[in-house]
Amino acid sequence: MSGEHRYGCGTSIMRREVLHGRFWMEHPVKVVADDGDHLAVLLEPGSPFTFHAHPQDPHPWAAQAAWQATQVLQLYRTDDLYSVWRVFEGSVFQHWYINFEAPIVRRDGAFETDDYGLDLIVSPEGSAVWKDVEHLSAMRRQGRMTPEQIIEVLTAAETVAEAIRENRRWWADWDTWQPTD
Repeated sequence: MSGEHRYGCGTSIMRREVLHGRFWMEHPVKVVADDGDHLAVLLEPGSPFTFHAHPQDPHPWAAQAAWQATQVLQLYRTDDLYSVWRVFEGSVFQHWYINFEAPIVRRDGAFETDDYGLDLIVSPEGSAVWKDVEHLSAMRRQGRMTPEQIIEVLTAAETVAEAIRENRRWWADWDTWQPTD
């Protein structure tokens, strides 16, 4: 990536979910680091959600006004079909959460993605549990994903699972990161 749309450390930007070219949901996050290829942002409790009118309404989180969970460091790498979340309870690391989603598109003051519904939870010890695998079929039926996208996501999922099994995680540099109070 060239240097365009790089975000300054400590700035607030918007994370937007865009489905079929239209805004669906957005919320602010704080930039932790950005080198142009890797973006790290912090999602904090109370981050307000804004839901936009969309033919696919309602958004799965539409009943929530804001992020209710604990702090989450979200790591994005250019062109990946997933992000990697470091989830905390207070300041105690709980688990990694691999969120399969569209590669980010950087904009002025925001980045865009779309959640594909498949997730992988990885414990601090390295055991992994798949979450929401059954949602892929429903997302295809609802028109949220094409069969080709599902194949791409499953291919990315196997790549991630292999990286975890072989301890080749590109996000390992963040293993000791802790939120500040």
